[in-house]
This record gives sequence, structure tokens and C-alpha cells, in this order.
Amino acid sequence: MMTQVMVFLHVLGAGGLGFYLILPFLVGRASRLAGAGQQGLAEGLVTGNKIAQYFLILQFLTGGYLISKADYTVAWMVLSIVLFLAIAALGGIQTKPLKGIVSQIQAGQSATASIAKVRTFSFILLILYVVIMYFMVNRMYE
Repeated sequence: MMTQVMVFLHVLGAGGLGFYLILPFLVGRASRLAGAGQQGLAEGLVTGNKIAQYFLILQFLTGGYLISKADYTVAWMVLSIVLFLAIAALGGIQTKPLKGIVSQIQAGQSATASIAKVRTFSFILLILYVVIMYFMVNRMYE
């Protein structure tokens, strides 16, 4: 019963991390908006990223429990943890340029450099998310 609850929460967390699937497209839209629209979108992206960070915590806790309940290969566990940490790190790192977009627009400055950084991070996150989803679906058992 507990394992079923954890699997449900883990899948729910994976859905929440789906934010990283759409982030590159939302960031691409930001450069085509005017100042107020750009600021509103950037504020929404900051909030979305914060929510995704909470889902990462959920993934960490439920994933740790699920790993302890089955016999996975060491290579799969190491790869899963490294991919998870990369997603968590890049998700956290991109918070500063996301907030920079908001503050630069409020100050009447160009946010092009911050948008470019977020676009780069978001594409890397998209790739990492797809790769980790592949490995979660195709687990390696001992």
C-alpha cells in the first residue's frame, strides 16, 4: 500500500516537473512581448520554477523510497541521481536570471541577456528531463 502511494506521488511529481518541458517555449515567447507583458510572463515563470523546485523535493523523497524497495543496477541508480541533481541545480541556477528579467524590466533596462541565459538553461533542462524520463520508464534491474 505504501509503495503504491509513493508511486502515485512520484508520478504526480513527474507531472509537476513537466514545467521544464514547456519552459523553453514560454521563454521564447518572452522576447516577442512588450515590457509589461514580458514582466508578467517572467513573474509567472519565476513562480512556475519555484513550484517545480517543490516538485523536485517530492521526487527526491519518493524516489529515494522507491529505490530502496527494488533491486536496480548501481549504474541506473547513479545515473538517475546524477540526472536528478543536474535538473535540480540548473533549475535553481536559472532562478537568478529569471528574477533578473523582472527587475531589469522594472528598471526600464533591456532583459535580453537574462532571457538568453534562461533560454539556454531551459533547453538543457528540457533535454535532461526527457533523458531522465526515458531512464525512469526503462529501469535496469539486477
